[in-house]
Amino acid sequence: MLAKDKTVAWTGSIQQNGLDILTRGGGMIVSPTKVGYIIMTSDRKGLDRKFDAKVRNRNKPGVVLCGSMSQLRALAELTPEIDAFYQAHWDADILLGCILPWRSEATSVIPEDGSRELVMDNRMTSCFVIRFGTPSEQLAERMWNEQGRVAFASSANPSGKGNRGVVEGIGERIEVEADLIISANDYVASIQPAKDADTRYEQGVMVSMVDEAGKLIPEQKGERMVSPAPTLIRKGLDVDRIMSLLSDHFLSWDYRQGQYY
Repeated sequence: MLAKDKTVAWTGSIQQNGLDILTRGGGMIVSPTKVGYIIMTSDRKGLDRKFDAKVRNRNKPGVVLCGSMSQLRALAELTPEIDAFYQAHWDADILLGCILPWRSEATSVIPEDGSRELVMDNRMTSCFVIRFGTPSEQLAERMWNEQGRVAFASSANPSGKGNRGVVEGIGERIEVEADLIISANDYVASIQPAKDADTRYEQGVMVSMVDEAGKLIPEQKGERMVSPAPTLIRKGLDVDRIMSLLSDHFLSWDYRQGQYY
């Protein structure tokens, strides 16, 4: 049974105490998404706590949660084609994460406390995620709009194991370490109503929009056989819809499950 003193049920509106924890410094919460539960943090102390709670190697950077298209555009390098690709997913409410370089001027929003090495890979890129689920989107959007702060996340489960879309699956270690646990099992289940714990996706699709050196892929401008091209490197929720949108926006793209990241 989860600790009652730190577990709250999501009511549909923003969880104010979760926001307070994330913005006070060093906080770490568990929050629901479309594909299960995540750990959310906002600085080095919180990130250190996350890695310790997950017993996870520090060469696995957290993802950057974007609560709006304007936040994504402020943080990440985009071409017009990539921007349009993201916008199509935003409009259709489809969870999407892409590997992108940071805008050089945007890195100043990362706390100067050593966080950078834990949210970027060695190419100075991160996975920027949109439409990850209302409970957590509410927090990320408010953090950015009101304080210019960025939320970082990883799945809320022991490294290499899933939480099966239920808050009870986050594991004892994460439960003990978290400052707050926002419970919304019904919300998570509603995203994949025809699936059960054995068949549901527990992650989102990840697409790389950079080359091996971390440089942004070139625009295709309607030309065929442009390389490097977008590469789908992790399947997940709505993968079929995302592949269809890849085909709509890019004449060339690749599928390399597990290639990098």
